[in-house]
Amino acid sequence: MWLTIILGVLTGLGLLLYGIQMMATGLQKVAGNRLKFFVEFLTRNRFIALLVGMIITIIVHSSSATSVMVVGFVNSGIMSLQQAVGVIMGANIGTTVTGQLLSFNLTRFAPIALAIGLVLQLTGKTTKRKNLAEVLIGMGILFIGMSLLKDAMNPLKGYPKFEEYLIRWGSNPFLGISLGIIITVLMQSSAATIALLIALGSEGILPLEAAIYILYGDNIGTCTTALFSSIGSSRNARRIAFIHLLFNIIGTVIFVLLLGKPLLKIVTAINPTDVARQIANSHSLFNIVNVIILFPLAGFLVKISEIVIPNKDDKIETPILDPRFLGTPAIALKNTVTEIINMANMAKNSLECAILSYRNRDKLHIEESNRLEEQINNYQHLIMVYLQDISETDLSKTDRRLVDALFNTVSDIERIGDHADNIAELSNNFIDQDVEFDPESKTEIRAIIDHVLHTLSTLIDALRLGDVEKAKEVILLEDQMDIMERESRQNYINRMHEKKVTIQSGVIFLDLLSNLERVLDHCNNIAQSIIALQGDIRIPFIEEDRVN
Repeated sequence: MWLTIILGVLTGLGLLLYGIQMMATGLQKVAGNRLKFFVEFLTRNRFIALLVGMIITIIVHSSSATSVMVVGFVNSGIMSLQQAVGVIMGANIGTTVTGQLLSFNLTRFAPIALAIGLVLQLTGKTTKRKNLAEVLIGMGILFIGMSLLKDAMNPLKGYPKFEEYLIRWGSNPFLGISLGIIITVLMQSSAATIALLIALGSEGILPLEAAIYILYGDNIGTCTTALFSSIGSSRNARRIAFIHLLFNIIGTVIFVLLLGKPLLKIVTAINPTDVARQIANSHSLFNIVNVIILFPLAGFLVKISEIVIPNKDDKIETPILDPRFLGTPAIALKNTVTEIINMANMAKNSLECAILSYRNRDKLHIEESNRLEEQINNYQHLIMVYLQDISETDLSKTDRRLVDALFNTVSDIERIGDHADNIAELSNNFIDQDVEFDPESKTEIRAIIDHVLHTLSTLIDALRLGDVEKAKEVILLEDQMDIMERESRQNYINRMHEKKVTIQSGVIFLDLLSNLERVLDHCNNIAQSIIALQGDIRIPFIEEDRVN
């Protein structure tokens, strides 16, 4: 008998959590770039951060996932502590939506959701339809899981001692809170704990008075995911994980000592007989009231965290390519693009240093160019590994195309860095061999250098803004470069025939010309990818056509 109950509970919970995960994945794909938009909003103020925390948690169906994401944002320096506090508080409200959904008896809608979802999955030709199908199928599985969970709990009504034991544990504040923490930590899901409470309550096994303390413990237990995630992170990342824990502990103390009885009166007045709804409403009211009380004290919570985790020499790196973001690919991709732009700026700086060494006959700039080239190679490795990790997540077709394009873009930027390194080496030879270009060559190479640097700046703007028009401008500039390079090369060869220039200077000049032209070939590759992603070019960029 007990084995049947345990298997039934595990099956119900398994389906429920799988349904939640499937819904969350589908919603993330449907949201797509909107998640990036929400993150951009965070720079506004704490009130918007609160709203963003709610929305993201509703989308990912997990306050733990949101809190881990926030730890990553703070660790990367994308988000301040003040902003992060707002997001964490919003996440606590957003997570109550799952409890509300579970408290309604929606099992009869499961076949409808599954049927519509399967039809969309099998017949849907667009990515949007398939993503919506994933949401509906996940919802159907969630409802079925909740129904199985309730059915598995039903036989427990025949065991008065079990009910008595559960009530005794739940009615004791210390034991009830401890039980809530333990269950949530073991299951790594506050939704699973709430589902168990709602299932027990709906079957008349667990009264609200006993469930309430377990519910408080659930809110504390859900903080452990972010706490574990913050280990080894920056000081501020550890602080925000601590603030999340502190926020829920303070809220629990307030409700245990002062607001617990008023809360019970309010929820029983709203739903006098439906214990499942009472538990869900208690969960929602607890978190909403908690935010109302503690939101104005966000600065105070930050100060406490700074006392508990004081300022020290923090040597830990704060990478923006944080594995914590892999659970939300849209955010991970946004951060990857940011680092690719940083890498492109390094390539531009390396090229400028190489050119300055030629113009000023200064070997210090060669050393700086070489240093930047090493940094570019390191960036290439880190970004490629991170993109590989992203590609192994559940991506939409659009995001998968973006990942493929970014792989190529990183390779092209690295090749620009290589050409900058080649130019630095040519500059070194130019200085050591005491080579001097003739006036015509100087004028031509100066114009070409200016053209290359202008094109590279335009490309970086196109990447940063996702600007198709600037990408098209890069392609036109590259076409102009081809003409300039051919004319300059022919002019120099003519001067060599006329013996106006030396072969020694000619070797350096023509190699310099060739490397500058190749830089713009790689700029053209990246610009083509930007345009293709915006839909102006419908045929994917062919790998064999890329410049090496």
